[in-house]
Order: sequence, then structure tokens, then C-alpha cells
Amino acid sequence: MHPMKANIRLFVDHPLGKAQSVPLDRDQANYIFAVIRLSVGDQILLINGRDGEWLATLNEGNKRSGEALCLHQTRPLQTPPDLWLVFAPIKKARTDFIVEKATELGAAAIFPVQTDYTNSDRIKQDRLQAHAVEATEQCGGTYVPQVHDLTPMKKLLDTWPKDRHILFCDEAKVGETPTPINTLPRGKWAIFIGPEGGFSDAERARLSAHPNAHSISLGPRILRADTAAVSALTLWQMALGDWI
Repeated sequence: MHPMKANIRLFVDHPLGKAQSVPLDRDQANYIFAVIRLSVGDQILLINGRDGEWLATLNEGNKRSGEALCLHQTRPLQTPPDLWLVFAPIKKARTDFIVEKATELGAAAIFPVQTDYTNSDRIKQDRLQAHAVEATEQCGGTYVPQVHDLTPMKKLLDTWPKDRHILFCDEAKVGETPTPINTLPRGKWAIFIGPEGGFSDAERARLSAHPNAHSISLGPRILRADTAAVSALTLWQMALGDWI
């Protein structure tokens, strides 16, 4: 039997290396053998966020369990630039969208924060982390960003690293000529996106006064939070990230 071309990518929480056996959990085995209907001998691609991408053969399995055997590395680990996305959670589907797109666009870490106008006082961190894993599987990435638990923005800023710049997307600057991001310094960065009601006056004042902050406009129109996150990540990647 000739193995079919590998076009299924699966994230596993297991070391990957030549001749390494990798167990598949019940959900993964059901997906591989019952949903996708692959067979023993077929090949898949495995990632774990640490060891790059590996081609593997399905050694055994059924819809309840399975095992794959690593053959060779097909892609090394590609770490993104040291860029954080800090955003206030909004409606469930839009928050999911932000995490998914931030992963695809190369955020190294994702920080949901509670602001004065945040509509939600809790998130399901494990569900959002699963969205980041799925986005990595689908976009061809080899690195999965950590989605942190919901943190008050004040607490995050109180312990802010001295060497990390802040790109503050300030809705109050709408209509102003945007600051060319490629004129900003290189290094460690975080993009701050406010909630649907925007940052409060007190939050805007603190961010504007922060020694590491660079406030910018995202153009002539006020953007929804999910649109603003995608726009800011794209602009940063084109100017200072790994798109250049």
C-alpha cells in the first residue's frame, strides 16, 4: 500500500524526533480514523510547538486510540518576532477571531486584559488556547503562542518589562496622520487594543504617559476591536516584524 500524501497537520503534546513513537489521544484518533478516514500506513504531519514539523506514519489506530511514528523533520521550528498582543475580550465569536488571527499573523504571546470598559469579567482560557492550536495547525506554523488568563490591565502594567515597547492604538487619534511604524525602534513589543467602548480616560492617560508607549492612529475611521487587532498586527509585521 502506498501512503497517501500527508496533508493533515496535528498538534501533539509529545516530543518529536526521528523514530519517535507518538500516541494519539481519543479525540485525535477519532478525528484521524473516523472523521478524516485515514488508515494505518497513511502519513500525517505533527507539530508540538517546540521541535518543528515532522512527517509521521500512522502505525496503529482506531477511533479510540492510535500511534504515529516520526520519520523525518519537514520544517524546523520557526519562532515569531517577540511581539505580544494585549486586548480586551469582546463578544465570544470575535474574541475567538482575535486569537485565531493573532496566531496566524505571528503573535508570540496573547494577553486578554480586563479594562474599565471590558464587557466580560472571565474567559475560557483553555478554549482560547485550543483556538491558537487549531490556527497553528491550519496556517502551517510550527509555534503556538501562549494565551494567558484574563489579567487586569493595571496589574499587567504594574509589572511591565522595562525593555518592552508598547504600541498603543489610541481611538482618540482617529483621523490624525498615522505615525510610520517603520520609524519606531526595533526590539520587544506589545500591541494594546481596547474594548468596544475604548479605553477609559484614566487608562488612556496612563498608557500615553508610559515611558515605553508609542501611541498611534489606525486611520481615518474608528475600527472594531477585532479589526483593529488584525490591522495593527499587520502594520507592525510589515514594518518591524518577519514580513520584511
